[in-house]
Amino acid sequence: MSRKIRIAPSILAADFGNMREEVRAVISAGAEILHVDVMDGHFVPNLTLGPAMIQALRESVQIPFDVHLMVEEPDHLIPAFLKAMGEVEGSFLTVHQEACHDLPGTIRLIRELSPKTRVGVSIKPGTPVSALEGIEDMTDLVLLMTVEPGFGGQGLIPECLDKIPEVRELFRKAGKDVLIELDGGVKLSNLELCSGADLLVMGSAVFKAGDPDAAMENMKKVNQRIHELSVETE
Repeated sequence: MSRKIRIAPSILAADFGNMREEVRAVISAGAEILHVDVMDGHFVPNLTLGPAMIQALRESVQIPFDVHLMVEEPDHLIPAFLKAMGEVEGSFLTVHQEACHDLPGTIRLIRELSPKTRVGVSIKPGTPVSALEGIEDMTDLVLLMTVEPGFGGQGLIPECLDKIPEVRELFRKAGKDVLIELDGGVKLSNLELCSGADLLVMGSAVFKAGDPDAAMENMKKVNQRIHELSVETE
């Protein structure tokens, strides 16, 4: 793995009743960014948290948030989520290509409302990389879903990893070195398959059984494995 990889622990897998303690534990173990899955029960068949919880979490921690909107018509929700996230350098707000009627317009909306927030675009496993054509110069991050969005705990779909070099090439032709994120089924045992990505979302592989100490140890193990893989490929 020649590129530096960061882990984004997904709070969807945390114990919501013990959220602050678990989040502080993974931060103390080296987490630099937190992944927040937002589902509306329409774009995906599940319903998760809203701006109020993100704002409450922001009051406790100051590291960047990586907010992934799996929602229909995201333009209506973007202002509230940007406000809840706060102006923290290095944060991302990601929308789905499949959910946007005017994707360039949605990207411009995010940039206008929060210049410090970086913009991500996500595609589902069945969506081709070609769907990203035309927004290369507007996008900071491409989030590749490696499971069907909507539920945690699914197994990674290996074929989705073939999109990593496709995305690199698409953006290279446009003169941009975009960040690539993988979301879904990433765990300690398959980290070596994720070569070429920059950001890896990990949920149940980090947060388990509402135990902050276990979350801390899991985070340390993941960072150690990433370090080992980086050394192996140098």
